[in-house]
Amino acid sequence: MASRGEAMRGDVIRRESVPRESQRLSLDDYMAERRLLVLFGSQTGTAQDTAERIGREAKRRHLQCRVEALDSCDVANLIHEPLVVFVCATTGQGDPPDNMKMFWRFLFRKNLPAGSLCQLDYAVLGLGDSSYPKFNFVAKKLHKRLLQLGGNPLLPVALGDDQHDLGPDAVIDPWIMALWDKILALYPLPPGLEIISPDVRLPPKYTLHYLPEDSPHPNSDLLQLAGPQAAPCELHPFAARVVSNQRVTAQSHFQDVRLIEFDIAGSGITFSAGDVVMIQPQNCPEDVQQFCQLLCLEPHRRFVLEPMEPGTPLPPLLPQPCTIQYLVTHYLDISCVPRRSFFELLAFFSTNELEREKLQEFSSAQGQEELYSYCNRPRRTTLEVLWDFPHTTCAIPADYLLDLIPRIRPRAFSIASSLLAHPERMQILVAVVQYKTCLNKPRRGLCSTWLASLNPEQGDVRVPLWVKKGGMKFPADPATPVIMIGPGTGVAPFRAAIQERVALGQRGNCLFFGCRYKSKDFYCQMEWEELVTKGLLTLFTAFSRDQEEKVYVQHRIQENGRLVWELLSSGNAHVYLAGNAKEMPAAVAKALQLVLQLEGGLSPLEAEEHLTALERSQRFQSETWS
Repeated sequence: MASRGEAMRGDVIRRESVPRESQRLSLDDYMAERRLLVLFGSQTGTAQDTAERIGREAKRRHLQCRVEALDSCDVANLIHEPLVVFVCATTGQGDPPDNMKMFWRFLFRKNLPAGSLCQLDYAVLGLGDSSYPKFNFVAKKLHKRLLQLGGNPLLPVALGDDQHDLGPDAVIDPWIMALWDKILALYPLPPGLEIISPDVRLPPKYTLHYLPEDSPHPNSDLLQLAGPQAAPCELHPFAARVVSNQRVTAQSHFQDVRLIEFDIAGSGITFSAGDVVMIQPQNCPEDVQQFCQLLCLEPHRRFVLEPMEPGTPLPPLLPQPCTIQYLVTHYLDISCVPRRSFFELLAFFSTNELEREKLQEFSSAQGQEELYSYCNRPRRTTLEVLWDFPHTTCAIPADYLLDLIPRIRPRAFSIASSLLAHPERMQILVAVVQYKTCLNKPRRGLCSTWLASLNPEQGDVRVPLWVKKGGMKFPADPATPVIMIGPGTGVAPFRAAIQERVALGQRGNCLFFGCRYKSKDFYCQMEWEELVTKGLLTLFTAFSRDQEEKVYVQHRIQENGRLVWELLSSGNAHVYLAGNAKEMPAAVAKALQLVLQLEGGLSPLEAEEHLTALERSQRFQSETWS
């Protein structure tokens, strides 16, 4: 591909001798050739943030650049793209993020010709966490597949790691610098153009035009909800009525866990065991009010957005026109921990020297350790950071709000009920996230705190939601026994599966459940005990704090190894695991391997291979979260 870059450089030089008008057109053609497509697959927003950073840096180098989610891009058009940077996260057990799943399926079609991407120069930047076994699996596999299809890599695949002391930036920063060296060698700046200095503020993505106070008021402050025919989705969620919101842990227990029921009648939503409901949360009124006061914004002012560049789509989840109140309540994630790019942009608005210096330090490569201590370790929110920089905050132009603060992302919850047991209803089990850091105010999860606050007795309370296929698939054959291991709220998908299987008359339901105390956090105790009495469920419980020595689900698996082995070897049982991703999954896998050794007579290596084979054949499935 270097020869193509050399040809371009030659063209620009030779054009100096052609007539001025023709030369100008040739330069325009060349500038049009200098185009970059940045595609991201992002689950939590980190990959998108990094992709947008590359997009900003591309603009400073006068490249025509589009930044899009992989599933928003027409994959078939990749054959016409000369230069693409892929930024992708790896989720769960080595899975691609939701917004690149269609792209992933297309790219791995067996009928794609081997040389179909031979014109493509590309680079892959992966974001992952080395504490997971399939670290950056998606980036590695994508890089390999693009090579198979004839793509020309500009750089080796980059593997950003959350576990690094400086986070993924330790890999990202030097990789991006090397990327620009490669790209500018292929597409050098024409004479007279220079890289725009990092000291120069780039224009916002949108301009925000306030409407006159007396302009007519269409009802814009409503979510764009699904029509009667459309299946609810992220762009058109269903506003489900909250039927009940019940605390299922004792009042004396430190953890507040809720069983929340929604009415989904008329939504067209269907789901089965293992599926996931996506919920779009909102900021609490107190935070919205504080934010508006800090930035001197009038909550009830109405505005329309206009893109700065033609072809830039408007944010699909914002009504037009929109109020400031709606924007801050439903769209801007003012409770998230801000990223480095937030400080970088904020520094441009600062009129206060001390604040500006601190913001610039936080956005520099050298200041990342201090930023981590200030922001990430204590989980300081965007709103709290704005409090800490009052002079800068009151100078933020409204046009830059959408560049500065990411949108609120939907949260995923395992569905904890079956339509066969509860028609036209959906239930979820929600642990309300609250914990202490070095900051005085306890940290609270945005979505779980909001859900816990909803009281259906105070009127018609609605939650925007839609359903996604889950990662766990339960056996189609009703005779196949299932072993379910679900400590804590990990039991949610198994409650759905047990309700479904019992309704279909399926026995062979074996559940290992773990919590701290039988009297405080034994969720759905009466329901389980009734099924045990009827012979429809075999239940093993581990109450870790009810005795001096802690007992967990992995201990109960070993104690009942004979039954587990019989179900696996004779019954062809499927094993399912759900819950916290920290230490539990590895401990459970070890317990299962010990059962295979002690009861099945396998060697340690054979037991490990057998468990891997069960995973490969989907007889051992897990869904864990951090």
